[in-house]
Amino acid sequence: MIGIINYGAGNIFSLTATLARLGIDYGMVNTAEEIDRYERIIIPGVGHAGAAMQKLKESGLAEHIAAITKPVLGICVGMQLMTAFSEEGQADLLGLFPMKTLDFSGRISLKVPHVGWNAITPQQGCPLFKGIEAGAYFYFVHSYFIEYDAAYTAAVCEYELTYSAAIHRGNFYGVQFHPEKSGPVGEQLLLNFSTL
Repeated sequence: MIGIINYGAGNIFSLTATLARLGIDYGMVNTAEEIDRYERIIIPGVGHAGAAMQKLKESGLAEHIAAITKPVLGICVGMQLMTAFSEEGQADLLGLFPMKTLDFSGRISLKVPHVGWNAITPQQGCPLFKGIEAGAYFYFVHSYFIEYDAAYTAAVCEYELTYSAAIHRGNFYGVQFHPEKSGPVGEQLLLNFSTL
């Protein structure tokens, strides 16, 4: 069963609807004590990383996430929260990955935010991408990106520059795209996570 960290991160209906459609049981994690009820944890997120980090701290969950030993998946801003720092709000984050979340603006000439379908290339045989071919398209909506670091990057995306579309370290995983909005390949990724 998957526990979804519930810290007021915005609309998570599309995620819960997709999990329900796939027959993946889930529940909401509102307190640190509830983490133990679930085999896997998802950190969702939309909007502003700095504000999301503040909400995570206020919920009392932030200090407990690093101690989780079961599989954890961060989605979109949930992935960015796993990095050490974001230029969005100049905020210190959870620091699970020694990487930074950076602003596309001023670094690329393409439209910001990056919205729409883009191809990703999995790296290092990350189990999230089992059965998903290199070049598969996922759906992105973001103005900030996680810098590329070969040690932790599980998939790359090109949007004028190369950035980390997915990251992996131990039991922690993150994806910048929205698997719940990415059709069959996104569903496959969520199914893969549900069996880690």
